[in-house]
Amino acid sequence: MTVLTMDHPAWAELEDGGRARAVRTASGVWAVGWDRHGVHLACVDGSEEAKPAVITTDPAQVPSGAPAGLREGLTRLGVSQRLANPWLWDAITTAVLRQVVRAGQARTLYRNWCRTHGTRISTPYDDLHLAPAPDRVLALGDDEFAAVGARFHSTALRAAATVYEANAGRWQCLNAPDLVAELVRIPRIGPWTAAAAASDFTGDFSVYPHDDLAVRTWAAKIAPTHDWPDKKDKAFGPMWTGWAGPDRTALHTLTLSTLTWGSHAR
Repeated sequence: MTVLTMDHPAWAELEDGGRARAVRTASGVWAVGWDRHGVHLACVDGSEEAKPAVITTDPAQVPSGAPAGLREGLTRLGVSQRLANPWLWDAITTAVLRQVVRAGQARTLYRNWCRTHGTRISTPYDDLHLAPAPDRVLALGDDEFAAVGARFHSTALRAAATVYEANAGRWQCLNAPDLVAELVRIPRIGPWTAAAAASDFTGDFSVYPHDDLAVRTWAAKIAPTHDWPDKKDKAFGPMWTGWAGPDRTALHTLTLSTLTWGSHAR
């Protein structure tokens, strides 16, 4: 049995304990469900030509240099599956709405944002919602951002929406590091937001902001006896990446497995 990575706020809990979300690909809209048998995909609008990708992560690839307590905790978590966000615009939106707010607040904000201004999708799991497209974002007034608590994020979302359509085709073909370099050029999209969006879209968490509070928090809970740097100590990032060295797969596994452990601990 694999574990679902639920870091994205769109995952809705079902009555039977499963999870579901709606996603947009280049060819249509898909309902994605998860239960103890794994991930299930169903195209509910458009064509099946572009299918969402599921990334499988095996903690056996956690770097050997990581603390024993951390490696043991992630090994007990087991193999995980994560849906690579097939819509780059949603990945950018999600990362922007996570700016300056705690994880729980960001999750609520994202869901309110999609429910209020996005698109409702009928699926076998229930009605689910997609984020508002760039043109819809640009049509919103200040009061409409404020109504869902997104006034602070309006500048970044508008800036991203303005340049998205002209660049999306090129951006979607980039690898994760190059995508980060492109997104960080958008006004109000800093390195953290760009890296979070690129990781979500490509499924490559070797570029995730490794000194993120979530990574630090869950790592310390998994291996509480390890001598972790203080929260204000900038040594955490270099220490974390140093365990993996040049092995990007090991760094991806270390980071994503830790975030997956945290989403289930929450």
